Amino acid sequence: MTGLGSLVRLALRRDRLLLAVWIIGLVGITLSTASSMEQLYGGAEARQQLTATAGANPAFLAMLGPLYDASTIGGVLAWRWGVFGSLLVGLMSMFLVTRHTRAEEESGRLELIGSAVVSRHAPLAAAVVVALLASTVIGLLVALGLTGMGQSAAGSFAFGLAFASVGWVFTGVGAVSAQLSESARTANSISGAVLGVAYLLRAVGDAAGDEGPTWLGWLSPLGWFQQARAFAGDRYWVLLLPVALFAVLLVAASTLVTKRDIGGGLLPTRLGPARAPGSLSSAFGLAWRLQRGMLIGWTLSLLVLGVVYGSVAGGVEEMLNGNPALEKIISQMGGAGAIVDVYLASIVGIIALFSAIYVVQATLRLRTEETEFRAEPVLATPVSRFAWVGSHLLFATVGTAVVLAAAGVGAGVVHGVRVGDVGGQVVRLVGAALTHVPAVWVVAGLALVLFALVPKLSSASWAVIVVFLVLGQLGPLLQLDQWAMDLSPFTHIPKVPGADVTAAPLLWLTLVAAGLVAVGFAGLRRRDVG
Repeated sequence: MTGLGSLVRLALRRDRLLLAVWIIGLVGITLSTASSMEQLYGGAEARQQLTATAGANPAFLAMLGPLYDASTIGGVLAWRWGVFGSLLVGLMSMFLVTRHTRAEEESGRLELIGSAVVSRHAPLAAAVVVALLASTVIGLLVALGLTGMGQSAAGSFAFGLAFASVGWVFTGVGAVSAQLSESARTANSISGAVLGVAYLLRAVGDAAGDEGPTWLGWLSPLGWFQQARAFAGDRYWVLLLPVALFAVLLVAASTLVTKRDIGGGLLPTRLGPARAPGSLSSAFGLAWRLQRGMLIGWTLSLLVLGVVYGSVAGGVEEMLNGNPALEKIISQMGGAGAIVDVYLASIVGIIALFSAIYVVQATLRLRTEETEFRAEPVLATPVSRFAWVGSHLLFATVGTAVVLAAAGVGAGVVHGVRVGDVGGQVVRLVGAALTHVPAVWVVAGLALVLFALVPKLSSASWAVIVVFLVLGQLGPLLQLDQWAMDLSPFTHIPKVPGADVTAAPLLWLTLVAAGLVAVGFAGLRRRDVG
């Protein structure tokens, strides 16, 4: 571990702003959510009603997990924010590890560092230490903050440590992924796929009910967060599972790092044919070759996610059973169908945020091509910058519609089978999903502007998604001013199915996206490639 201390200090210095944003943001959002919960569900009657409705409903179980104990604000917080918050902690950890391992190798800096008095394992160990510190600090600050707000210390620390444990696991996942691929982008994609599978296993296991495969939740680190049951028994022993998995992953990563060359991956880049096919003679053909794997993967993933969420849509109606007061309110709003539409609109909004991850990946492929010195040879040919950027942006924009339509098809088919109207439900939910396309295009435009004007800050595109996630999912709960929530393009999308669709907000969002793209093209013309 020679040089470990120096590399840790270097990483902390380089990421001092980034880490501050992650830590302050996640801790602040968590504590603000807890404060808002106290205002919304401060009374015992309100929490009991929550338990009787959303807390035991398959649809809400799939989205948020089980509500084990609503007698305390901490228990409601663990249900309402736990899954999404721990998901963000996992993303932070895997991004940090990739940034200080595989990305450093791609840039050539790690080879220079390795020529000094630095051991082979020190760079990987430094990245792991920084990611562990970040997630642990977040967990401890959350625990201390909840304790200071009057919640039980045992429950607060169970929540905080379980929160951090997801970061520990995905620190290990990121460390292993960094050994497999030659590019940081692919390493992040592998880690992201593992995170997506973990979310899916948790959703299926939670929504299964007592007679279904609830054991699937035990296969997911996100499920372990819930099984710790913060404020509802405080099962600290469950935290041994993420610790054990992290240890296994760390041993695997430290072993694999010695089995490959610096700059190489255990999964070598596949050599292509000696002669290129005619399809690669254009910028569009090259973009299709580079983008197709990701587009197919995201299409299949959101199709499956749509199937999972659509399969539990019928369970929303069970919220009305045994609750005459709620049934009366819902009947005044439009009957049982209305509450199902509210649920479907919610899950379509969540899926649209997932599709924004795809569109950022597709857009930032331009930055990958530039930093890996493949863009310059392409632009040295008669291919213009407009054609090069436009070909990749085409897959980001059209691909958005493809992946969202796939999610709508998945949800529409399974929900349509239940209600006996497959064709009608597929049309409704595909239409609802496609309604979010202009909002996702705005995200693509922002990513392009960052790439064109401040390429070194292109990765800030991921922060844009996190901000929109917080504004969309927690904005009303945090009682933010409407102008703040309006900063997210997803706020302006009609809540379909169920709500009336007006063309004005969709047209305005499309114009904003087009304006951002125009700014991006103009900025790219004014800077040097590389």
